[in-house]
Amino acid sequence: MSDEQTTAEVTEATEQATAEAAQAPDLTVTDLQALKSIIDVASQRGAFKPNEMMTVGQTYNKLDAFLVAVTANQQPPQGV
Repeated sequence: MSDEQTTAEVTEATEQATAEAAQAPDLTVTDLQALKSIIDVASQRGAFKPNEMMTVGQTYNKLDAFLVAVTANQQPPQGV
């Protein structure tokens, strides 16, 4: 009987882990806008070394372009 109970516990744990893994990560446009603000504040406060600024700047520019494109796609066309 303990083998059946152990098997049931393992099955339940596996199903739980599968259900948790199936849930998609929750990352929204608002989260990305917050990241952009964090980069702004961190760079203003001197958190990045000069040799890191190029990578940070490139990443910031890509993030900004993505947010502009997403925002443009979310707005309904004017005059329709």
